[in-house]
Amino acid sequence: MIGYMGCGKTTLGKKLSEHYQLPFIDLDEEIVSFENNSIEKIFQTKGELYFRQIEYKILFKIIRNSNRSIISLGGGTPCYFNTIELLNKNEKIHTFYLKTDINILTDRLFIEKNKRPIIKSIESKNLLKEFVGKHLFERSIYYNKAKSVLITNNKSLNSLVNEVKEILA
Repeated sequence: MIGYMGCGKTTLGKKLSEHYQLPFIDLDEEIVSFENNSIEKIFQTKGELYFRQIEYKILFKIIRNSNRSIISLGGGTPCYFNTIELLNKNEKIHTFYLKTDINILTDRLFIEKNKRPIIKSIESKNLLKEFVGKHLFERSIYYNKAKSVLITNNKSLNSLVNEVKEILA
């Protein structure tokens, strides 16, 4: 699962994990466990480049060592080190971009912004929308390289699970 923060990667990933009876792996949680530190602290103390290097290393360790599983990537993961191309080259991996409308993302993220270090200090919804829009513009070239694009806007979780089932059938 790839896509911008707040698009539902973890929520859909967990639901798919239940449906297919496969392990669910959240890359951010794996990084926190490996570093024994929060993502916010890693960014603050070691910087984004270090974080991206660890993220890449852990992702490919997971892929190399895991059997079939559902993996939720961080919002920026596919945008660094040719990660999306490497994932898509692997015939055993199916990448899904959870494409969500900027207004829906802004509404969701504004409510939970204190849990998200990168947007914590953004004070208004308009500024947040501008921030999200800029990121989506920069990242969409990578996100749209996913093998499948799921438009998530106002769809139920069960509807999205059914779409994934149809694609993988």
